Amino acid sequence: MNSNILKAIRITLTLTVLLCVVYPLLVAGIGKLSKGKGDGETIIANGKVVGYANIGQSFTKPQYFWGRPSAVGYNAAGSAGSNKGPSNPDYLQQVSDRIDTLLKYHPYLKRADIPAEMVTASGSGLDPDISPEAAKIQIKRVADIRKLDEQKVVELVTSHTEKPLLGLFGPAKVNVLKLNVALDELK
Repeated sequence: MNSNILKAIRITLTLTVLLCVVYPLLVAGIGKLSKGKGDGETIIANGKVVGYANIGQSFTKPQYFWGRPSAVGYNAAGSAGSNKGPSNPDYLQQVSDRIDTLLKYHPYLKRADIPAEMVTASGSGLDPDISPEAAKIQIKRVADIRKLDEQKVVELVTSHTEKPLLGLFGPAKVNVLKLNVALDELK
């Protein structure tokens, strides 16, 4: 019995050192070798950091592309979904209000044309990307407000569309912050 207790203590100590010291240091070391040095990819505009590529931000002005709604107000410290289901009346009202807002700014759309991601929050509440379809429905609004040629905005969206990894893994996506920074740089 005594030898089993000693074995258990040794295993516990070994696993504690491996999983609580060695593994985190290994992951941190790999992170420091990555593009953002483990600190995240910052987006810079006019010499200032305007955000992180992997954290969604609130864009509500009509001259910008809008991202997914956030259940946490885009607060990275409180990343979470709303946990409200489709039978929750508050949630249904919130989605309905978002649809009404989109239709107000996009009168050329029908309800059925609105991608679900534009009216429902992501699981983290911090999704930085939208689908190319969600970007395309906003092109006319953005081009009209900024008095830009619509084709120029289409080309901008197309150039900022990231294809699935190796053409297989994940969906095509558009990073909203990167797209809006590029939009501000258009002359």
